[in-house]
Amino acid sequence: MRAEAARCLLLCLALCGAAEAEPGAAEGQWRAVDVVLSCFLAVEDRHRGAFAGTANREKALLVLRQVPVLDDGSLEGFTDFTVAQDDPPVIFEASVDQVQIPQAGDLLHADCSGRDLTCEISHYHLQARQEASVEKAAWFISNVQVSGGGPSVSMVMKALRDAENGAALHPTLKLPLSSQGTVRTTVEFQATTRTQSLNALLGSSVSLHCSFSMAAGLDLISVEWRQQHKGSGQQVYIWTTGKGQAKRDGATLEPEQLHVARNASLTLPGLTVKDEGVHICQITTSLYQVQQNIQLNIQASPKVRLSLANTAVPPTLICSIAGYYPLNVAVTWTREEPAGAAVQVSGASFSSLRQSPAGTYTISSSLTADPGPAGATYTCQVTHISLEEPLVASTWVAPAGETTASGFVFASSLFLLALLFLGFQRWQGKSPDALGPGPPPISPAHRPTLLSPHPGPGWSPGDRSCSLFPPSHLSKSCQGPEAF
Repeated sequence: MRAEAARCLLLCLALCGAAEAEPGAAEGQWRAVDVVLSCFLAVEDRHRGAFAGTANREKALLVLRQVPVLDDGSLEGFTDFTVAQDDPPVIFEASVDQVQIPQAGDLLHADCSGRDLTCEISHYHLQARQEASVEKAAWFISNVQVSGGGPSVSMVMKALRDAENGAALHPTLKLPLSSQGTVRTTVEFQATTRTQSLNALLGSSVSLHCSFSMAAGLDLISVEWRQQHKGSGQQVYIWTTGKGQAKRDGATLEPEQLHVARNASLTLPGLTVKDEGVHICQITTSLYQVQQNIQLNIQASPKVRLSLANTAVPPTLICSIAGYYPLNVAVTWTREEPAGAAVQVSGASFSSLRQSPAGTYTISSSLTADPGPAGATYTCQVTHISLEEPLVASTWVAPAGETTASGFVFASSLFLLALLFLGFQRWQGKSPDALGPGPPPISPAHRPTLLSPHPGPGWSPGDRSCSLFPPSHLSKSCQGPEAF
C-alpha cells in the first residue's frame, strides 16, 4: 500500500502548506477532485445476503471521481487518481454525476485531520427484484463513517455487467474492468447524516440530521424514523407519499424539505430519558432503501450540596448529588488543613440510589470528618459526563474543642432566652391589661358603704366592717372579727 500512503502524505503536505500559502483566487470556490477511500469488501458466502466474519473481507479502494469540494486553499497541487502497482486487487471507480455528496470534504480530509475513517463495501440486493435488470447490472453499497463526530455516508453503486470491446472481467466479481483495471460504477442513491452521535440535555429540543440524494428517474416512496433502545424498538415518525404522522408527541418533519432540499431531518422537543437510544432514518425509493443511524444520548447535570449532618465528635459530612442522568457519577473527597495542601481521603459511604419519576438519579455520600487540632476544609468533588468540569462543594470543620465551646455557648444562649420569655409571659399575665375589661361603672345609689370609717370608743384594729353592696345587703361575712 505504498502508493496509498504516498497519496495520503501528499495530501497532508498540501493541507499543512495551505496555512503558509497566500490566499489565492481559488479560495472559497468549488473544485472537482478525486476522493480516494481505503475500504474493505465483504465477500458473500454461499447463502445470499449472509456475510461471514472479518476473515472473509478483502482490501479494496473506492475512488469517487471528480467530486465537488470547497477549496479552502489546501487543494493546490492536488492531482487525480492513477492506479499504482501495489494497490489492492479490487478498485471501485464511482461516478457521482447523478447525486450530490455534501460531506465529501470531510471524507477527503479525514486522515490528515487525525480522525479515523472506516469504509465497507458489500453487495446490495434490490428491494423490488427485477430479473432483467439483475442480469445486466450488479449493485454494491458502501458505508463510510468518520470518527470524532464526523459524518456517515451510505452510497448505492450500480455496475454494468456488459463488457465493452472485449474488456477483461474481474476474477471474483465477474464484472468488466476498465483500461486501468478498475470496476466502474455509478452512485445512484446516497443518504447522509452529519454526526453519528449527539448529546442533548433533558428537557431541551434536538434536530436529528438526515439528508439524501438520488438519481433522476427514482421516486421517493417513504421516510421512516425509528428508535431502538435496550432491545426494544418503536416508530417515531412516518412519511409516505405526501402524508406524515408523528408516533411520538411533538416529533416533526418538514415535508416540503423532502422534495426541495432532500432533507429528512427530525425535530424532537421536550426530551425525556425515554428518547435515548439509536434513531434510525430509513429512506425508501422506488428501487433502493438506505438508512442512517444516530445515537442520541440524554444528559442531566447534577446539583451538589454539602452539609454537616451532626455536631457530634467526630462530625459527619453529607454530600448530596441530585437530578443527574445517566447513572454513572464519581465522588471524590479531599481534606485541606490551614497552610497545607489538599489530600484525597477515603472511607466515604453511599446511600441507596433513588430514581425520580423523570428518570434522574439522586445519591448521597457520607464521610466522618477529622478536623484535627487546627480544623480542616473538606471538599466534595463530583464528576459526571454532562459536566465540562467537576462540581465542587466545600465546608470548614472546626477543631473538636472549638466545636464543644461553641455548642455550650449556643445552648446557654438558648436557655437564657427561654428564661426571659417565660418571665415576660408571667409579667404579662399579672398586668391589669391581662385581666381584661373591668366591671361596669357603679351608680351613686349602689356605691359601697364603708362602715366605721373612723375609730370610735372601744375600737380595736380588728373592728372593721366593709361592704361592696348597699347597706341592706350587708352580711356578717364582712362585718368584723366577731363574725368569724
